[in-house]
Amino acid sequence: MKISSFDVKALKLPMSEPHRTSSVVIEVCPVVAISVMTDEGVRGYGIVFAYTELALKSIHEITSKVADLLVGEELNPSANTNMLSDRFKLLGTQGFMGMAIAGIDMALWDAKARVENKALGALLGEPNRPVRPYGNVGYDGVQGSADGAGKLAKQGFLGVKAKIGYPTVEEDIEVIRAMRSAVGNDVAIMVDYNQSMRFDQAKDRLTRLADEGLTWVEEPVHSHDFGDYVRLQNEVSTPLQNGENWWGPKDFRAAVHTGVTGFIMPDAQKCGGVTGWMSISTLADLAGLQVCSHLWPEVSAQLMSVTPGGQWLEYVDWFNPIVKEPLIVKDGYADISGVIGSGVEFDDEMVAAFAA
Repeated sequence: MKISSFDVKALKLPMSEPHRTSSVVIEVCPVVAISVMTDEGVRGYGIVFAYTELALKSIHEITSKVADLLVGEELNPSANTNMLSDRFKLLGTQGFMGMAIAGIDMALWDAKARVENKALGALLGEPNRPVRPYGNVGYDGVQGSADGAGKLAKQGFLGVKAKIGYPTVEEDIEVIRAMRSAVGNDVAIMVDYNQSMRFDQAKDRLTRLADEGLTWVEEPVHSHDFGDYVRLQNEVSTPLQNGENWWGPKDFRAAVHTGVTGFIMPDAQKCGGVTGWMSISTLADLAGLQVCSHLWPEVSAQLMSVTPGGQWLEYVDWFNPIVKEPLIVKDGYADISGVIGSGVEFDDEMVAAFAA
């Protein structure tokens, strides 16, 4: 079966509510929607999140041109992705190029699974673990964070994560305690600093957070400061989380070699798509790491179902406006029963409606 064409579109999706961090507010979800068609009429889907509207046009153009290089090739996702990685090794497969290749890779794997009439997880292995999602609240202050966390708990989420990094650690603690009061003791609470601190500041704050019962503290320092990250994990008691901004298996391997332990969080878009994720999953298994996901709930739920050491799936509804059947959370777990492919299938009318 051969790849006959790609359809790549730049979109601006509405968000159910703005997503705030300590440094930016995301009010519109800029994405590149990727469809691949085979010569036998099978279609596969992938999505690239541009983070900011400023990057949308460039990512769209790169993805379109890179995808065209595969037209006429046999549908073989790993080989197709490796060919693209080899083609651009001198330029590098990070940044916009890496995102483009990963989005294309996700579409190719989706098409392959649909050819086999299987869920992506079943194509990759034997799904053997339930997938447990957590929900997100933003940098929304004490009351806003508590209200958002309480709402997620009532919807059945077993974990909630908040953005913190307020001017003082006392404010961070007030937010965490308000969330705990809203969700009770049986719901996990995670927090995310979004790389906002230097080592000394992070050490001081995390020492103060030690008694708050957090499941993890995410990206307290710059994500690629592996040395500071390892020093921090060895000096504080709360588990740390990192990885959403690491580029491909090489970054994860470098982190492990530096001494990173505990939680890691691959992002399918930044870690190399499905192909990259599966390499990282093997590395994590060998290193005894606990794997969580970042974004892409439909695709990530399939990947997490076959990932040794899989722990928490990050759930967001940002891409729901164009997905025909968004992931459902049922009784605290992702419902991936009956899924064919990755679970992503575009509503073409909605894709047209949100064209940038």
